Amino acid sequence: MKTGIAHLPLHGGKAPSWLFQRMKRLAREIIIAMVSEYGPQEVLRKLSDPFWFQALGCVLGFDWHSSGVTTTTCGALKEGIKGLEKELGLFITGGKGAISRKTPSEILGAGDQLSCDPEKLVYASKMSAKVDNSAIQDGYQLYHHSFIFTKSGDWAVVQQGMNDANKYARRYHWLGSKVENFVVEPHSAICCDSRGSTLNMTSVESEEARQTTVMLSQEKPDTLVSEIKRLQSLHLPSHHQVDIHDIHPDRLYKTFTKTYESIPENFESLLGIEGVGPKTVRALTLISEIVYGKAPSFHDPVRYSFAHGGKDGHPYPVDKDVYDRSIDILRGALKQAKVGNNEKMDAFKRLSYFM
Repeated sequence: MKTGIAHLPLHGGKAPSWLFQRMKRLAREIIIAMVSEYGPQEVLRKLSDPFWFQALGCVLGFDWHSSGVTTTTCGALKEGIKGLEKELGLFITGGKGAISRKTPSEILGAGDQLSCDPEKLVYASKMSAKVDNSAIQDGYQLYHHSFIFTKSGDWAVVQQGMNDANKYARRYHWLGSKVENFVVEPHSAICCDSRGSTLNMTSVESEEARQTTVMLSQEKPDTLVSEIKRLQSLHLPSHHQVDIHDIHPDRLYKTFTKTYESIPENFESLLGIEGVGPKTVRALTLISEIVYGKAPSFHDPVRYSFAHGGKDGHPYPVDKDVYDRSIDILRGALKQAKVGNNEKMDAFKRLSYFM
């Protein structure tokens, strides 16, 4: 299994129109070829591989070392297959910023083309985002969420967070078929160059802390608020990992009322309650650790180019003629394959052995 670190420093600017238009066309041909040869599930599997995803971004012409490769590559894939979703059996929803919040409605909009319950896909989309924003508190605020799924209900997630302090991005990859539990080691990969102090409630080591926070969430709000205020008055050791200084107990009262009334059965259902965010999880975790001695994991979960150049000229400027020729060659190979001439597609398969 490949392992390593993907360097994702934040870069300004965006892909110029002339490049993005080509990225869309090439992305479309690549996805058509993959679905034709291996099926839509293989596309999900590949996108959940951080190295393959990074290589795809480079093939499409984006910089190997830019965090923009995530948003632009996902955007090119989404735009590239627009109108072909039913034929391919593959759907790409979400995106950057405000577009990411439209993901549930986009999933439901494809409901009549699916052979599965779209609400389950909506839940997977929401929970994957909730986990990476609240259950893993690593200083990276999500700003991009792409949810990719098939008509049969298989899914994958590529989402990214930004840390304004260290100017790095962190990318989170999910593959639905590998997720046995949304809150226990659910990722296929998390990529970033920077490691830091991280509250990781998805670690196997956090099992007792998860159980205790669920128990605490069923306590009366007044009890929890008074406990937090008491802890804030204590002089905690400087090495303590869970920061409580920006938590305002009285503001959490409303959320604690919701958890008390909902009686969550487990950490996943607790996390799914509306209003339960990073500060709620952090407050319950602190009480769990200090009062009950059930400490969570603070292990940063991070685990872990260049066919057409990059938009910023790294490692060299994009050659537009070569790029257009690549699109034409792949499109031609697909047309030939449709009429029974598989020689060119067989060549592409042999090429894949070196990737």
